[in-house]
Amino acid sequence: MSHRKGNGLPGGPEAASKGPLDLTLLRTFLAVHRAGSFTAASRLLSLSQPTVTHQIRSLERQLGRELFERLPRGVAPTSVADDLADRIAAPLDALAAVADRGAPGEGAAADPVHLAGPAELLCVRAVPALAPLIEQGVRLRVTTGLTDELLDGLRAGHYDLVISTSRPRGRSLTAVPLMDEEFVLVASPRWAERIGGPDRVGADGPAALRAVPLVTYAEDLPIARRYWRHVFGRRLSGQAALTVPDLRGVLSAVTAGAGISVLPRYLCAGELAAGTLVELLTPDDPPINTGYLVQRPGTSDNPHLTLVRDRLVREARGW
Repeated sequence: MSHRKGNGLPGGPEAASKGPLDLTLLRTFLAVHRAGSFTAASRLLSLSQPTVTHQIRSLERQLGRELFERLPRGVAPTSVADDLADRIAAPLDALAAVADRGAPGEGAAADPVHLAGPAELLCVRAVPALAPLIEQGVRLRVTTGLTDELLDGLRAGHYDLVISTSRPRGRSLTAVPLMDEEFVLVASPRWAERIGGPDRVGADGPAALRAVPLVTYAEDLPIARRYWRHVFGRRLSGQAALTVPDLRGVLSAVTAGAGISVLPRYLCAGELAAGTLVELLTPDDPPINTGYLVQRPGTSDNPHLTLVRDRLVREARGW
């Protein structure tokens, strides 16, 4: 079967059952869709793997469609499975929250969800996207930091979810692509005029920027070095004139006229639109970095964790 093609089962759509779908089968399907394997889903549901496999096959027969591509390690959802998960996730999660709460006054509140990631992305994108869940009773604890340290904390159980700027290695964590960051070379209008604007940068490359102060968030210039290598095809030499360990601080400094920097487009889109920043170059192939939402599989049955994760994935489609 082909990944994300939603091929029909033998017999085609006409073999599908006309009756209502079994909620138990839908619950098992959602666990497999989220966990990425029958084995991980069986642990989450406290079922045997053969039982999970049987239930998925039963649901596929009812729908007349294949839901997962069986891979050497785990499964990959088809487009039919993705559509079904989008439709049923919120209702099933709401039902699970009620069921887990028990009779009025008897149940304890769900544990807080611990989310970690880069400060700028959390504050500008993730926290605003999750704000509506707070009114629904979700308790959220946010930690900022560098990806490697946060992934180590996730493995140690300190966090539930991490927004990572790279795909984690190994099998102890599961990751789904969340969003792409495009990086842009920017300066204030005053510096852009002194440099000669995008035309000169396009013609002369990094030579046009040699005498301009560089603002970055770390001494080793990670974002700027990548931009120079990807766009200009050469190594960035020199040192930062100003380092601020938060890209929002870098943005403020560059907008105020401190020099040039390379920033994620989402972070400076408002300034570019308002004209308080100028994009110094528009390459045909700008540097892109993919962010991932990472968690430890099969480690929590907290319904609020599911709400947070699914909302982040859903909202990130528009970032």
